[in-house]
Amino acid sequence: MIEPKLEVPAELRDLAEKTIDQAEKAFGMFFDAASKSMTSVPSPGAEISKQALSFTEQNMKAAFEHARRLVHATDLQQAMQIQSEFLRSQFTNAGEHMQRITGGVMSAPKDKDKF
Repeated sequence: MIEPKLEVPAELRDLAEKTIDQAEKAFGMFFDAASKSMTSVPSPGAEISKQALSFTEQNMKAAFEHARRLVHATDLQQAMQIQSEFLRSQFTNAGEHMQRITGGVMSAPKDKDKF
């Protein structure tokens, strides 16, 4: 069976790439502002909040990179492979993030007892 090519005009691919870049820049500004606001206001859950923000930022960067790769897919099989790789990496990252967060939450009471 012959896989049909994705006939997407170069102008449309360029527009999609620019849109991704603009969205990534806007999210970058948001994450910078959120990070600065968290460091300026100390709170008991600040460390977990910082981790959650960091994980979210990593996920967004991965999503933007994924979108860039999809924009350049030349056929449906390549697009499905890109999607499969992205989902697999996101599941792996989510598991690692949960382990770190739960590890931090579980050690927080122990650290608190030391004082």
